Amino acid sequence: MDTDRPSFLLVDGNNVLHAWEDLRPMRLRSVDLARRELIRRLTDWSDDADERVVLVFDGGARSPRDEQRDRRIQIIHGAAGETADAVIERLVLKYAASYRLIVATDDRAVLDLAAAAGAETISCDLLHARLEAGNRTRAEWLRRHRRTK
Repeated sequence: MDTDRPSFLLVDGNNVLHAWEDLRPMRLRSVDLARRELIRRLTDWSDDADERVVLVFDGGARSPRDEQRDRRIQIIHGAAGETADAVIERLVLKYAASYRLIVATDDRAVLDLAAAAGAETISCDLLHARLEAGNRTRAEWLRRHRRTK
């Protein structure tokens, strides 16, 4: 692991929304609801992560074009008609030499380009497993450090 360079986790939001089975019922009711849940999970996880999270969504006619940031996660919507894949590919090509990048997607073309550019790659399932492991670790730490009356 390269600890000398800042680390960024680039997440293909649309890809994750379709890959994670536990988001499926929410996504079927409302894509916006599923997006908010994904944002919540990544924001919670980022509290303990070494990487800064950059969540990328496809652009649409009504998508906010500008980036949204809070102190722990950055959300980027592509321009109208621009895919998250295209945004992630552009970010990887621009920043892979300067930063440690980890790309989370199941899109083979994006994974191949990212790996060729020097980024690390993980599947949506592996990202899900990492978030679940982080939740278990946090819950265990809280259980051990709770004050008893």
